[in-house]
Amino acid sequence: MKVYFVRHTKPHVETTICYGQSDVPVCPLAFETQYKVLSGYLPKQFSKVFSSPLQRCQVLAQKFSENPTLDKNLMELNFGEWEMKPWNSLEPTQMQVWMNDFVSNAPPKGESYQMLAKRTETFLQKLQNTEGNVLVCTHAGIMRAVFAWVLGLPLANSFRLRLSYASCLLIDLDKKLRADYSSVLAINNFEDFF
Repeated sequence: MKVYFVRHTKPHVETTICYGQSDVPVCPLAFETQYKVLSGYLPKQFSKVFSSPLQRCQVLAQKFSENPTLDKNLMELNFGEWEMKPWNSLEPTQMQVWMNDFVSNAPPKGESYQMLAKRTETFLQKLQNTEGNVLVCTHAGIMRAVFAWVLGLPLANSFRLRLSYASCLLIDLDKKLRADYSSVLAINNFEDFF
């Protein structure tokens, strides 16, 4: 099965704001442009469409399926008390502890990247025995965790993968969820031009 992991389009929120699991809307102008280009890369039909329940993913998933399957495991990192606060307003000591080991450490009342990766693996298990082309509308954190899982990379190294809004990660998986490494492809033609 070919699984197309697609990051949501540009959200309507300032880049200086921490918004992991906050349900922010999409930027309308960016959405139409990014969707049009993205749909040119993707198959016309999917056997299954999955989406994070956050609206910035759902609105994209609904362009490909009237009834996408929503899965909380596909949500972005939970930043806990930091959600919807400006990055530069966060308590510096807490921020430094998190930055020193973001894989294992969590923001206050949030989750670690390791916890997100565990959710990602739970979702991947649901794909077992799925056939055809599968679309997964999700977030950069999930896509990086998938990339690390497929290639057997340490989670910390997955942040080397730069993912613009509406970028796509294509992975060919067999029924036992083994990846064909030759098919790992990142379509990442979008710069933040809005």
